[in-house]
Amino acid sequence: MLIMKNTYINILKREVIPALGCTEPIALALATAKCSQALGGVPDRVTVLVSCNILKNGMGVGIPGTGMVGLNIAAALGAIGGNAEAGLEVLKDVTKSDIEKSKEYIAEGKVTIDLTKAPEKLYVEVIGHKGHDSSSVIIKNKHNNIVLITRNEEILFEIEEVKTVATEDNGDEEQLSVKDIYEFIKTVPYEDIEFLMEGIEMNRRVSEAGRNEEYGLKAGKILLDGKNSKMFADSLQTYAMGLTAAGVDARMDGCTLPVMSTAGSGNQGLTATLPVIAAAEKLGVSDDTLVRAVALSDLITIHVKSFIGRLSALCGCGVAASIGASCAIVYMLGGELCAINKAIKNMVADVSGMVCDGAKPGCALKISTAVGTSVLCAALALEGVEVSSHDGIVHEDVERTIKNMADLGVVGMADADRVILNLMMCK
Repeated sequence: MLIMKNTYINILKREVIPALGCTEPIALALATAKCSQALGGVPDRVTVLVSCNILKNGMGVGIPGTGMVGLNIAAALGAIGGNAEAGLEVLKDVTKSDIEKSKEYIAEGKVTIDLTKAPEKLYVEVIGHKGHDSSSVIIKNKHNNIVLITRNEEILFEIEEVKTVATEDNGDEEQLSVKDIYEFIKTVPYEDIEFLMEGIEMNRRVSEAGRNEEYGLKAGKILLDGKNSKMFADSLQTYAMGLTAAGVDARMDGCTLPVMSTAGSGNQGLTATLPVIAAAEKLGVSDDTLVRAVALSDLITIHVKSFIGRLSALCGCGVAASIGASCAIVYMLGGELCAINKAIKNMVADVSGMVCDGAKPGCALKISTAVGTSVLCAALALEGVEVSSHDGIVHEDVERTIKNMADLGVVGMADADRVILNLMMCK
C-alpha cells in the first residue's frame, strides 16, 4: 500500500499543475521563451514547427490578456515577455508593452509557423535567429517536456527519451487501475492530498470570472442566470454544467487567471474539478470528502488519458475528465467501487464518440454536455443501472471498457485529426 500511495501522490503532483492559457499555444510560448533565453535576447525571427494536434488546438483559442487568438501571438509573446522558468505559467509576467511589441513582431513577419514531419502528436520545435547566432528548442509528448535546447552547434540541454508501450507519455500511469485508485482515495491520509485544495480554489476563481464577466459564449453565465429558471431547473446537474462551462468560457476567451490543469490540459482540469465542487456545494460535504473526490476524479482522468494520449481525435474533457467527475459524484453520494465501475461504463456508452475540433470558445458547449451526462450516469450507477456488455464497445470488465474507448480514438480515428484540421483550415 505504501508503494502505491507514494506512486499515486507523485502522479498527482506531476500531472495536476498550474497553467495560464490553453496548454497547446502555451507550450509554444514556453519554447520561444527558452529560445530567447538561450540567445540572450529576443530573436530577430523565429520559425515554428508543430504537430497537427498543436495546430488544431492553437488556431482558435484566446491567448491571455491579448484579445487575440492563435499560435502566432503565443510564439511572439513567449519570445518577448515570457518567463522561461515558469513552465506552463510562462506568460504570467507579460506586460501591456510586451503585448504591443508582440503584435508588431507578428506584423513585421517575424514568426513563421508550419507543420512538422515528426510523428509525435504533441510536438513543438522553435528555431530562433539573432544576428549570427541561432537556437533551437524542442518540446514533445508533454506540454512542458523540453527535450532539447541548442545554441549554434552547442547542446545546452538534452534529456534521454523514454520509450513506452501504450502511448507516448504514460510512465508510471501504467500502474493505475480503477480498483486501486478507489482504494487509494479511501485510505490515503487527508494531509497527504490536501495540496489539491489549491487547485480547487484556483479553478473555482476562474469559474467565478466566467460567471460574473462577459467571456466566450457565456454558456455558464446563461445556465446559472436566475432569469432562465423556466428553462433550467435548480439542480445539481444544471449547477455542475454551469460552473464548469463558466470556467471554460473564461479560459478559452483569454482570461488572465491560471487554472489547475490535469494530464496536460486546463480544460480537463476544470472538467475534473468543477462538477465535483458543484456537487460538494449542493451536498454540503466536508473538505476531506471534497479533496478525496477530486483526487479520484483527477486520477481516473489521468488513467483514461494514459491510453488515449495527451492529444487525440477524441475530446479529452468529454471522454476522460467527465468520466472522472462522474466517478467523484458517485463517491460523494456514498457509492462504492461497484457503482463507480457502472458509472464509467455508462459514460463510455454515451460520450465515447465526442471529437476534438480544436480549443475554442465552443468547448464550453461540449464540456457542459459531457458534465450533464456525468451527473446522469452517476445517478444511474447509484440505482444499480449499467449499460450491458452487449452494447457497443462496453465490456464486462471496466478496464477493458476504457481500453476499448482508447482503441476507438487512437486506432479507429487515426485519420480524423487530419480531416478535422483540413476542414478547419479550409474555412
